[in-house]
Formats: sequence, C-alpha cells, structure tokens
Amino acid sequence: MNVSETGATLQAAQIDCTRELVTSSFRKILGIAQSLSKHGRMIAQEQCCAAVAGEKLCTTGINMAKHQGACERPFFQGDPWETQVSKMCCDCCVLGLMAAGRGFSCELEGLLLGRQCEHAAKTCCAKNTTDGTQPSNQKALSSDVNECLTGSHSCTLGQVCINTDGSFRCQRETSCGTGYELTDNNICQDIDECALEVHNCGPDFVCNNTAGSFRCAFIQIPTFLYWLVGCHAQDVFVLLDINECVAHTSPCQPGHTCINTVGSYTCRRNTITCGRGYHLNEDGTRCEDVDECRTGNVCGNHGCVNLVGSFRCECRVGFIFNSITKMCEDINECRHYPGRLCAHKCENTEGSYQCSCTTGFRLVNDGRNCEDVNECEANPCSQECANVYGSYQCYCRRGYQLSDIDGITCEDIDECALPAGGHVCSYRCSNSPGSFFCTCPPTGYTLSSNGRTCQDIDECATGSHTCSVSQSCFNVQGGFRCLSLECPPNFRRASEGPRSDSTVSVRCIKSCQPNDISCAVDPIHLITHTSLSLPTFREFTMPEEIVFLRTMAPANPAPLPGAPDVFFDIGAADDQSSFDVVKRSHNGMIMGVVRQVKPITGPRDLVVEVAMNYIRSGVVSHRNIVVIHLFISEFWF
Repeated sequence: MNVSETGATLQAAQIDCTRELVTSSFRKILGIAQSLSKHGRMIAQEQCCAAVAGEKLCTTGINMAKHQGACERPFFQGDPWETQVSKMCCDCCVLGLMAAGRGFSCELEGLLLGRQCEHAAKTCCAKNTTDGTQPSNQKALSSDVNECLTGSHSCTLGQVCINTDGSFRCQRETSCGTGYELTDNNICQDIDECALEVHNCGPDFVCNNTAGSFRCAFIQIPTFLYWLVGCHAQDVFVLLDINECVAHTSPCQPGHTCINTVGSYTCRRNTITCGRGYHLNEDGTRCEDVDECRTGNVCGNHGCVNLVGSFRCECRVGFIFNSITKMCEDINECRHYPGRLCAHKCENTEGSYQCSCTTGFRLVNDGRNCEDVNECEANPCSQECANVYGSYQCYCRRGYQLSDIDGITCEDIDECALPAGGHVCSYRCSNSPGSFFCTCPPTGYTLSSNGRTCQDIDECATGSHTCSVSQSCFNVQGGFRCLSLECPPNFRRASEGPRSDSTVSVRCIKSCQPNDISCAVDPIHLITHTSLSLPTFREFTMPEEIVFLRTMAPANPAPLPGAPDVFFDIGAADDQSSFDVVKRSHNGMIMGVVRQVKPITGPRDLVVEVAMNYIRSGVVSHRNIVVIHLFISEFWF
C-alpha cells in the first residue's frame, strides 16, 4: 500500500494513532525518530497508520457480527477496500461464533484461513466458549438465541435479519447510497464525513460536510504548530490548527463575531436584518421605521399616511385602498351598484362613472335618467312619421309602400302589377305615382263613375247608330247591329208586342196557301227570331245558361198515357258543338234551357237553331223553331 491509495484513511488514523501514543511513548520514540532519516520517518509513519487503520476496520466487522449477526456490505461505510476488510472480519467472526455454538474446537483445524481472518474467528469463538462454571459473584452467560443464525427469524426477501438481545429485527437490504447510513428505524441518515474524519481532503484543504457528501475547500496555512509524537516506535509529524476563538476570551471587539480559520481567525461585524418597513439607523445598532410617504410618491395623487412599519393611502372619492398592493384602486361603481346608478347604461371611468342612453333616448339634466327623443322632428321619413317610445315609425300614404331596404322611403305601389291587378280595371290598368287609372276600349264603351268599370254605350238608345229605317238596331257589347229579320215563305209576321230595349224578336206564324198540301202537313207551326249579346267568358269553368224556352205543356213526373210532352233539339249551331239544350220543369211547366258548354272567344256572330217538338201519343203533333242570333263580344265585360 502506498500513500496515494490510503490518503484519507491514513489521515484519519494518523490522529487516532497520535492521540493514543503521544503520552506513553513520547520520550522513547523521540530518541528513535531523531536517529532516523526523513525518508525513514515517512515509511514508519505510513506502516504504523496502515496497521492501526486495518485493526480498526477489522474490529468494526467483529462488532457487527457479535451484535447484529449479519455481514452484508451495505452495513459498512467507507471505500470498497475498507468495507471489504470489515466484511471479511465479520464473516470470520460469524464462523467462530457458529463453531462455538456447535461445540467445535476454536482451533478450527483443517481450515486454511488468512492471518487476520483466523485471528478474528478464534477471538469470537474463544469469547463465546464457557468452562461450565463461573465465580459466584459473576452473572451467568447470556442465554440469548441468535435467531439470525438459527434461521428462526421471519424476515422476508429484500430484508436482512439483525440479532438483538432477546429478539431480532428485520432491516432492508438496499443500502442508502454513498454518504448515508441506515439507522435502526430504517431511515437513511447523512454521514458527517468531516466530523468522523473519514474524508480525503488534503492537508491544504478544509472539509465542509454536505448532504450525502462533503466538499474540500483550499486554504492558505500561514502558521503551523508541529508536534512530534510516536506511533509504534515510529516518528509522526502532525500539523494541528489552534482555534483562537476558543483559546482566547473575546478576541474580537463588541458587536463582532469571531470566525476561526486554519492558522488564524477573522472578526465579522454582527449584521442586523430589519423587516419590511424598517431600516438600520446611522450607527447600525437598531431598526427604525421608514417614512414611505417621504421616500417617494407611493400613493400617486392620493393622500399618504405613514404607519409604524408600513403606510396607508388616503384615497380620493371613487377609489379604495388595497392593503396588499398598497395602492388606491378604482371602484367600478357600475359593477358594485348594477341598475341603481343609471337608467339605461353605465360606463365606469377612473374615479367615477358616466351614464348613457340607448338609441332613441337622451340624457336629461340629472345625468342619470333618459327621456324619449322625438325623431319625427328631424323628418327622417319620406312621407309620414309617427314617434314611438324610444324610436319612430314611418308610414306611407295610399298608393305607396315602405321600402324593405331602409324602412323610411316610400315606394310607389304598381297596383296594375299586383296579383289582383287584372281585376282592378275591367279593361286596361295604367299605373301612376301613388295611384292608377283605368281606360276602356276606344269605341263602344265609357268609363263608369267608379273609375274602374267600362260601361257599354247603347248606340240604339242614344240614336248614334247608322241603321236604316227598314232595319232594326240591336245593341251589342261595344257596338250595335242592324238587323233585317224576315219570315220565310208560308209564314207571316205576327203582330209585335212591346219591344224590349235589349232584344229584337220576330215571330213568324205558319200561313199556307190554299190547296198547299206540303205546307199543311209541315209540322212547323211557329218560327221565332231572337237576338242576344254575350261577353267572352274569361273564366269558363262550367256551362253558362244563356236562353230559357218556356212551353205550355205541363211537366208530369210520371207522364200519363196520351199526355202531351216536349222534346228539345239543337238543329243548327257552330261546328264545335259549343251549345246544348236541357229539359227542365219550371212552375209546373216544361222548359228548355240553352247552354254554352264550351268557351268561345269573340268577337263572333253565331246563329243557334233550337227545335221544340210537341209529342202526343208518341207522334210529333207540331214543332216550333227558335232561331237565336248570338253576338259575342271580344271583352269579358
């Protein structure tokens, strides 16, 4: 072993070695040391301290075996070579204890052990062996059973059995790591390497303990005290620092603290730490209050009141003092008093608040309430304006409607373009700003007093027609017709009754010449000409009844045998079969109804001939012909 490998251990052992031998062997070793050279003294010092360190490590292992009965490496502290020596002596001691417990000889014959292991085994075996008797004034040997050796413990995997007096305890097997030791209650505790002097700091360094380790700080050693001591008859030179702070009484002036250093000491002035709101006085002996109100503008434009160790701001109206931040903070009145300050809207300002109104209102003189604004005074609408609470409403005059875009502009209504515009005027609708006007065909009609309906002009009644004296004027929708209705041969015109203003009728009665057999046997007895003016039905959805033909034949629900009957038949009409005739009962008499069954677009003139056949006993007794002259206008009115 050389000096570099055993630096730390030798340094620790050096002190122990010196203290143990300095009193007993000082004079003897002094003479030997003086006769050796400097190199010889170094060798002697090294070997002496190495032997002492080895004996201490072995003793640690023997004690571990005796007291705990376990020799696991985590139980030993130090470098690997140190724990190896302690574990070897512990295992050898356990071997000796087991030999003594089983009654074997402590000579351990047949086992090849090293010197140090053999010494540990014999030492433990001999101390555990009894002669059978003891002096009466001595207590009997302990009868404690080592449960860890006999295997009667209950420690589980990961735990190590440690024997105790009368019992045992289980300790975890995992070590605490370098720089820590495991206590009896399984707690890892820091090892103070500096206090135990197991560090490896050199002679020019001072050891400072840290959690789980230590630090070596370099120092300058201005002065040394040399002691010459003996260690196993070898010379050892030891450098020991003198602690002036302990050796002398008050080496520093009052108000200072003495701090020992290697080879000297320093005096440090006592520092007084003042709390917040205080500072040291001029001589540094005590703390006094800080007047924050004078040191700076701590409260801004608010008032400041100094307190012992603190201060308080006297805040202006609208602010509140925050004791944590020591500042005046604005009070949000709108949030603290919602709905109580302003009638409508509240807006917070620094130190105050401001009220405002919603659209359609304005703030009154008190600055809090709102009153309605009459927007109509500014004429916002294009026509009519009505003020409402908080707003206004635009209205339009007849013939206008409010714009969907801005809601204030009145736009003309095109009544002619409305879905019902086709029915506004009977003929033609013309739009005008805010209204409309109707017009009629240029001839034959005039606008009625309602301004919408076209009324037919009766040219026959007004005398504005152009018919000759021999012609009959017949008024039609939008004009007139000059008719010349004559009876056919063998018929004569019957005397005319009162003339209707709307029809022109001619009745022709049969009048045969003497000996005219063909005329006499002809069943036609009466031919009636009638005229009728019809419009163009624009919504033709069902048959229109246009002519009613009355007869003198009674209508019997169940005709009696030989009773007269009448049958109607269309003899002539248009080629579209636009007409038919149906038989009905009216006031107990048979009546025929001529109907238009298909739409006809005018202007158009048609002749419809209807035969009225009178039947008696199944034979046509006679026949009357009704000739209908139809004049259909091109308009629906």
